[in-house]
Amino acid sequence: MEKKKELSRRKFCKTASCTAAGVLTSTALLGSSFKSDDNSHKTSALTNDIQVKVISQKGSCDSGHKVGDIIKITQDGVKGKICIHALYSFLPKVFAMMFDAKFPWLSNPDVSTSACPDGYNPVIFEISRNK
Repeated sequence: MEKKKELSRRKFCKTASCTAAGVLTSTALLGSSFKSDDNSHKTSALTNDIQVKVISQKGSCDSGHKVGDIIKITQDGVKGKICIHALYSFLPKVFAMMFDAKFPWLSNPDVSTSACPDGYNPVIFEISRNK
Protein backbone atom coordinates (compact mmCIF):
# COMPACT_ATOMS: atom_id res chain seq x y z
CA MET A 1 0.00 0.00 0.00
CA GLU A 2 1.40 3.41 -0.99
CA LYS A 3 2.07 5.82 1.84
CA LYS A 4 0.15 9.09 1.43
CA LYS A 5 2.06 12.38 1.63
CA GLU A 6 1.20 14.28 4.77
CA LEU A 7 -0.12 17.80 4.27
CA SER A 8 0.47 20.35 7.01
CA ARG A 9 -2.37 22.76 7.75
CA ARG A 10 -0.22 25.83 7.02
CA LYS A 11 0.97 24.53 3.67
CA PHE A 12 -2.58 23.60 2.73
CA CYS A 13 -3.83 27.08 3.66
CA LYS A 14 -1.05 28.67 1.61
CA THR A 15 -2.02 26.72 -1.49
CA ALA A 16 -5.78 26.65 -1.00
CA SER A 17 -6.16 30.36 -0.28
CA CYS A 18 -4.15 31.32 -3.37
CA THR A 19 -6.10 28.92 -5.54
CA ALA A 20 -9.46 30.05 -4.14
CA ALA A 21 -8.59 33.69 -4.79
CA GLY A 22 -7.59 32.84 -8.36
CA VAL A 23 -4.21 34.49 -8.08
CA LEU A 24 -0.82 33.64 -9.47
CA THR A 25 1.59 32.04 -7.06
CA SER A 26 5.28 31.48 -7.20
CA THR A 27 6.58 28.29 -8.75
CA ALA A 28 8.33 27.56 -5.48
CA LEU A 29 4.97 27.33 -3.72
CA LEU A 30 3.34 25.22 -6.41
CA GLY A 31 6.35 22.94 -6.74
CA SER A 32 6.95 22.43 -3.03
CA SER A 33 6.62 19.08 -1.38
CA PHE A 34 3.68 18.72 0.98
CA LYS A 35 5.56 16.63 3.50
CA SER A 36 4.76 17.81 7.00
CA ASP A 37 7.65 18.91 9.15
CA ASP A 38 8.02 19.10 12.92
CA ASN A 39 8.50 22.88 12.84
CA SER A 40 5.28 23.71 10.94
CA HIS A 41 3.85 25.41 14.04
CA LYS A 42 6.84 27.79 14.13
CA THR A 43 6.29 29.38 10.70
CA SER A 44 4.46 32.53 11.88
CA ALA A 45 7.51 34.57 10.84
CA LEU A 46 6.79 33.51 7.26
CA THR A 47 3.35 35.11 7.22
CA ASN A 48 2.44 38.76 6.95
CA ASP A 49 0.30 40.75 9.35
CA ILE A 50 -2.65 42.46 7.70
CA GLN A 51 -4.08 45.86 8.51
CA VAL A 52 -7.60 46.73 7.39
CA LYS A 53 -8.55 50.42 7.45
CA VAL A 54 -11.92 52.03 6.73
CA ILE A 55 -11.25 54.58 3.98
CA SER A 56 -14.84 55.44 3.01
CA GLN A 57 -18.27 55.07 4.62
CA LYS A 58 -21.56 56.31 3.22
CA GLY A 59 -25.09 55.93 4.49
CA SER A 60 -25.82 54.33 7.85
CA CYS A 61 -23.50 51.49 8.85
CA ASP A 62 -25.26 49.26 11.40
CA SER A 63 -21.89 48.07 12.72
CA GLY A 64 -20.73 51.63 13.35
CA HIS A 65 -17.69 51.67 11.07
CA LYS A 66 -16.18 55.13 10.65
CA VAL A 67 -13.44 56.40 8.35
CA GLY A 68 -10.09 55.79 10.04
CA ASP A 69 -11.11 52.62 11.95
CA ILE A 70 -8.26 50.07 11.93
CA ILE A 71 -8.49 46.30 12.31
CA LYS A 72 -5.38 44.11 12.66
CA ILE A 73 -5.44 40.51 11.41
CA THR A 74 -2.69 38.02 12.27
CA GLN A 75 -2.48 34.25 12.48
CA ASP A 76 -3.47 34.66 16.13
CA GLY A 77 -6.78 36.37 15.35
CA VAL A 78 -8.55 39.65 14.67
CA LYS A 79 -7.98 42.75 16.81
CA GLY A 80 -10.55 45.49 16.45
CA LYS A 81 -14.25 45.75 15.72
CA ILE A 82 -15.32 44.38 12.34
CA CYS A 83 -18.71 43.55 10.85
CA ILE A 84 -18.92 39.79 10.30
CA HIS A 85 -20.42 40.28 6.81
CA ALA A 86 -17.58 42.55 5.68
CA LEU A 87 -14.98 40.22 7.21
CA TYR A 88 -16.42 37.21 5.35
CA SER A 89 -16.38 39.16 2.08
CA PHE A 90 -12.64 39.93 2.18
CA LEU A 91 -11.26 37.06 4.28
CA PRO A 92 -10.08 35.02 1.23
CA LYS A 93 -8.06 38.04 0.08
CA VAL A 94 -6.62 38.47 3.59
CA PHE A 95 -5.47 34.83 3.73
CA ALA A 96 -3.91 35.13 0.28
CA MET A 97 -2.06 38.31 1.27
CA MET A 98 -0.86 36.72 4.51
CA PHE A 99 0.96 34.07 2.47
CA ASP A 100 2.50 36.41 -0.16
CA ALA A 101 -0.03 35.92 -2.95
CA LYS A 102 0.53 38.18 -5.93
CA PHE A 103 -2.33 40.16 -7.49
CA PRO A 104 -0.98 41.29 -10.90
CA TRP A 105 -3.74 43.87 -11.40
CA LEU A 106 -2.75 45.93 -8.32
CA SER A 107 -0.44 48.93 -8.79
CA ASN A 108 0.86 48.37 -5.24
CA PRO A 109 1.13 44.61 -4.56
CA ASP A 110 0.79 45.15 -0.79
CA VAL A 111 -2.42 47.22 -0.80
CA SER A 112 -5.90 46.28 -2.00
CA THR A 113 -9.43 47.49 -1.39
CA SER A 114 -12.65 45.69 -0.63
CA ALA A 115 -16.24 46.88 -0.33
CA CYS A 116 -18.79 45.91 2.27
CA PRO A 117 -21.52 43.72 0.75
CA ASP A 118 -24.22 46.26 1.82
CA GLY A 119 -24.67 48.21 -1.41
CA TYR A 120 -27.03 50.77 0.15
CA ASN A 121 -24.60 51.71 2.94
CA PRO A 122 -21.18 51.02 1.45
CA VAL A 123 -18.04 50.86 3.54
CA ILE A 124 -14.73 50.64 1.65
CA PHE A 125 -11.81 48.91 3.35
CA GLU A 126 -8.12 49.21 2.47
CA ILE A 127 -6.28 45.95 3.08
CA SER A 128 -2.53 46.33 3.63
CA ARG A 129 0.11 43.63 3.90
CA ASN A 130 2.80 44.41 6.49
CA LYS A 131 5.93 42.40 5.74
